[in-house]
Amino acid sequence: MQKITVALAGNPNSGKTTIFNFLTGARQHVGNYPGVTVEKKEGICKYDDYEMTLVDLPGTYSLTAFSVEELVARNFILQERPDVVVDIVDASNIERNLYLATQLIEINVPLVLAFNMSDVAQQKGLVFNIEQLSQLLQAPIVPMIGNKGKGKKELLDAIVHTAKQEHTLRIHRINYGDEIEHELSALVTLIVDKEQELTEQYGARWLAVKLLEQDDDITEKVRNREILDAVQNSIEHLKSIFADEPDVVMADRRYGFISGACQETIKMTVESRHNYSDMIDAIVINRILGLPIFLVLMYLVFFLTFKIGAYPMGWLEMFFEWASQAIAHAWPAESAAWLKSLLIDGVIGGVGGVLVFLPNILLLFMAIAMLEDTGYMARAAFIMDRVMHKIGLHGKSFIPMLIGFGCSVPAIMATRILENKRSRLTTIMVIPLMSCGARLTIYALLIPAFFAPRWHGPMMWFIYLIGIALAIICIKILRLTLLRGETIPFVMELPPYRIPTLKSVAIHMWQRGWMYLRKAGTIILAISILLWLASSYPKPSEEKLANLDAEKAQQTNLEHSVIGRLGRAIEPVIKPLGFDWKIGTALIGATAAKEVFVSQLAIVYAVGSTDEGTTTLRQRLRANYTPLTGFCIMLFCLIYAPCVATVAMTKQETNSWRWAFFQFFALTALAYLLTLIVFQLGKAIA
Repeated sequence: MQKITVALAGNPNSGKTTIFNFLTGARQHVGNYPGVTVEKKEGICKYDDYEMTLVDLPGTYSLTAFSVEELVARNFILQERPDVVVDIVDASNIERNLYLATQLIEINVPLVLAFNMSDVAQQKGLVFNIEQLSQLLQAPIVPMIGNKGKGKKELLDAIVHTAKQEHTLRIHRINYGDEIEHELSALVTLIVDKEQELTEQYGARWLAVKLLEQDDDITEKVRNREILDAVQNSIEHLKSIFADEPDVVMADRRYGFISGACQETIKMTVESRHNYSDMIDAIVINRILGLPIFLVLMYLVFFLTFKIGAYPMGWLEMFFEWASQAIAHAWPAESAAWLKSLLIDGVIGGVGGVLVFLPNILLLFMAIAMLEDTGYMARAAFIMDRVMHKIGLHGKSFIPMLIGFGCSVPAIMATRILENKRSRLTTIMVIPLMSCGARLTIYALLIPAFFAPRWHGPMMWFIYLIGIALAIICIKILRLTLLRGETIPFVMELPPYRIPTLKSVAIHMWQRGWMYLRKAGTIILAISILLWLASSYPKPSEEKLANLDAEKAQQTNLEHSVIGRLGRAIEPVIKPLGFDWKIGTALIGATAAKEVFVSQLAIVYAVGSTDEGTTTLRQRLRANYTPLTGFCIMLFCLIYAPCVATVAMTKQETNSWRWAFFQFFALTALAYLLTLIVFQLGKAIA
């Protein structure tokens, strides 16, 4: 029985493991590659007179040396020299998946392409000219449906046929353009002359390509100084021509090769979402128009959040005001005044003060869900990639930051998609600068209180933009100081546009809205009761209240309470920011959960007021503070210490209290400094 060694390569989620399991069944074992924790899976498949040893390589998008998985896969192919390499390709996402195939072609290995998920590709309207594409790529192509076991015999036949063939150099190869090809030619001559052993093992052209791409693994293997100097000169020369790194230009050429092959050999039977996506992307992610379109869409989201949300928010305000007045009038005059105050000022004032903003929260989450489900959010990350790359990260880091507009906790968890530790830490540190849904309650309270209706949308948009701008600045500072290091490139996936279903948007909106409601009914309710207690007790002595009218007596009660004393203690520190002790106590409460800022102000102004609730919280704030102070409160709340849950998640994901405390205190210091500058400048100008 003849033996054949087969390496299975492919992108993550291409169905590679499914095909491996289907071919090998129970005849497989798992270990680790020597020196690394990457899992090594091998299995046996017997077919006719052949015993095939199948090795399931780690899923990779390319064969660069940027990750352990990529290096392990590449080293196995180059060093173990399997008889056949089978590249499992997701046929429904052909252009992205063929990038790995181009690199396998460059290595010049005996190659079989398994076009998996052919049924999905057919549903999308893709029809392949298999024979023509096979000739262009110089590798047999086998259509498969891995999860149904279709194409097994054809694949095994192709493996046997390829293994029996005499291996020859491919005629078709990727042409990198005159300038790069000229440099490659000169390097190939030098490598053949100076590094004969490496040439025999890897091939001179492939070595030259990797050296121009500044592949660390290959660069370390080349000891000849003359070659390394020539490579550096070539890189500098190419950078002066293209104004970009050679590896970026070479990646573009590979995609150009793929695009050309696909244009020649793939037809559409029906109108394809991919075609529509390309047409839309030509405008939406355009180098010039992309960012303005993103900013306009964000503006529209905030404008509609306020414009439409104003009506149900007003109805809820009227309901809670009616409930307060109803309890106040119905409550017996001599019966448990403290309980009446708890219900009206603590529960309705605190929790109700937060719940009135539920319509705004739902509308914001609905808009974000629609942008996510259409596929636009992936484009937003792509648009920001150019900006992020300049500051030391890439667009992939913007995905957790976008999630941060909903809540910082899942956003920090979402940084797990980032492979590089420094990039992940940097992203975690700045995520709290993204205005979460909890902060929206603060903005929704203050913006209508201090600004005319026509400014509601623009002010909200401006606050969110400040957060993004500060995050970008902080990222740059962190990458230049505490978290220096190279940015690892990655493949940015752009899913085809889809029309979001009503059910999907409703589910996303409700899930996030329900989290907000549950938080209001549990955490915020508990904190509101505690804050009411702290705002009501201890009571001053009767002597202090003697000869005071009702309003001054209420004020004295409040100042004598725990909250009043705490507020007075911190007032000298926050006074330069334009804040008084009432705002100070609300900021302290908001450390537990940002929504508590609103409930605490509602409690303080309810406890300290002698009217029966006929004056809304916004009216009281407008009577006590200026628009400048209102803006400074929003600015401070945007930046300062993240909530307790975010701090805990930062500790969990970084495995360090040091980073969690750094985030907490650094953001608080930044908030204080910027708010101080804005308030003092605004005061001087006014």
